[in-house]
Amino acid sequence: MLFSILLLIAFVYISFRAAPVEKEEDKHVHGAGQIGLLAALALFGVDYFTSYFYATGEMMSALHPYGLQQYGYIAVLVIAFANAIFGGLYMFSLGIFNEGGGSYTASMRYLSPGLSLVVAVVLIQDYIFTIVVSTLSGVDQLLSISNSYAIFWVWRFLIGAALAAITWYLTIRGRGESSRVVFTLLGVFILMTVVMSVGLFIAKSKGVAAAPYIEEIQPASIWQAAYHMLTASMKGLVALSGLEAMSNGIQFVINEDFSLVKWGKKRHPKLNWLWDFYSGKSGIGRMVQTSFLFYGGITTSFLAYFAFHFNVFDGTLGRSLVGNLAFIGFDQIPGGQLLYWTYQILAVALLAAASMTAFQDLQATAWRDVAIGEIPEIVVYRNKAGTFTRSVTAGFIIAVFIQFLVKGDTSAAVPYYGIGVFMPIMVMGFAIRKHILEAYTGNVRRWGSLAAGFAGVLSGIVFVGQIVGKWSEGGWVVLITFSILVLAANLLLISPIGYRDPRTIHRIVREKARVEGAMASIVEWQSLRMQEYRGSLRNKVLIRTADFFDLFGVRRPVRFEPEPIPAGDYNHALHADHPDAPSLLEKYLDKPDEPGLDGTPTENKRGEEKE
Repeated sequence: MLFSILLLIAFVYISFRAAPVEKEEDKHVHGAGQIGLLAALALFGVDYFTSYFYATGEMMSALHPYGLQQYGYIAVLVIAFANAIFGGLYMFSLGIFNEGGGSYTASMRYLSPGLSLVVAVVLIQDYIFTIVVSTLSGVDQLLSISNSYAIFWVWRFLIGAALAAITWYLTIRGRGESSRVVFTLLGVFILMTVVMSVGLFIAKSKGVAAAPYIEEIQPASIWQAAYHMLTASMKGLVALSGLEAMSNGIQFVINEDFSLVKWGKKRHPKLNWLWDFYSGKSGIGRMVQTSFLFYGGITTSFLAYFAFHFNVFDGTLGRSLVGNLAFIGFDQIPGGQLLYWTYQILAVALLAAASMTAFQDLQATAWRDVAIGEIPEIVVYRNKAGTFTRSVTAGFIIAVFIQFLVKGDTSAAVPYYGIGVFMPIMVMGFAIRKHILEAYTGNVRRWGSLAAGFAGVLSGIVFVGQIVGKWSEGGWVVLITFSILVLAANLLLISPIGYRDPRTIHRIVREKARVEGAMASIVEWQSLRMQEYRGSLRNKVLIRTADFFDLFGVRRPVRFEPEPIPAGDYNHALHADHPDAPSLLEKYLDKPDEPGLDGTPTENKRGEEKE
């Protein structure tokens, strides 16, 4: 026992000392705490890294009831291949869209505003359900430790709401503090997993007996087996939202080289092509996404191998797949019982912390959605630490409400989680294909466009496969909710809530969100483009409505809004050649306000004064 205690103390000390500490000078970049590599790994990687606790279990649960667990390596290969393709796509995209926005910005620039609106809605849904599923998965792990899994649902809901509240509180405290906490937890998790792995290899060499298989194997034809293999592959791909998360959250990353790149440029200049690729904030984002290239394949193959060897899966002996392997592995270490309990409690904390990735991305997207006219302006408020507290709080409230609706049942929320993220990845693939066709020539243009197009098609297949693979669990409902959300988003946009004039856009972006530079210019351009789409859509709806009532002899004049201001070319709006150029809205801000009812001009106060 003493050995285990000393080991845990050492792990906590090492992880805490290695955790990032926010520098005072970084707290005021763009009015926000800008984070470096280690903090980015923690905040934008935790959702993906914690898939270790449930992805392989979900994958094998689709196989072992039919006696197909020995073919789990096929699903692992599919997962590893998809990770490599999608990871490569997003690493390339960060060189083009290095001011944030992800597929949201990419689709607006290269595809259409309507598709960009769909992406925005899907991402918000995915982030909300990330919070729901992550916290309820933490509840499952916590109740499994005490054999209370079948507890009354009200207690499950209350525990889930409490876990969500903790992560909400850490998020609004600022990125610096929350990243340090999450990084410390991840560090302890990695070190303990290494010890568990050593224990599993020791158990294998000792010939520890596999658990008896007491379930009745269900028959499956070759086509049914193929379907279950598809289901297993799709369930193992649940956490690829980390790619879009990092692409969206790049706006919160400090624009400087991390230590390895600085050292490489100085000591090994012959590899400058490599150091340039990982340079600046794009390089930090790419380093985070590089870990995604291999993590999914390595962890699923490792866990699937030992799950098959020891014949343990989710539900075996009342534990999860990882719980069973942790019990076997740590049992080979002196004081292993303490390590096992600590590992399980750590799983609860990490699964709850995974919702921090969603909270960060809610911040990254919500203020943009306000600027384009999709969310009311009141949502935009940024505190001195740079956190958009109102979007975080709104996401927390909605997530807790959904936890109540599903009665704290993780499986009831899972069909909605992870499916939506593959639609934005598909959009990113086709947007990057169009970029390559416009920007390159020769073999680079040919092979690059084929690669990006393949990534888009593959993501579309996975998107459909996720729905099919989870059909029996309620995946079909996603089609209904998806359609309702898209329709509601367009109705909100054409309503008075969605109207944005240049003054309003400038106030939201520059004053309330306190964003400057290229990032601000991109969002201003997006907002003008969305207003163009809004005007066209609104006029079509008005005309069609008037035509419909005209059939019944009801004729009323159609009231059209003034033509929206043209957004112009993306590159011109971005001022890529003159980063310090003023806002493209400046020329529209000199017009004085219309007089109020008392004859005096109305005043537009700065956002922070109004708050």
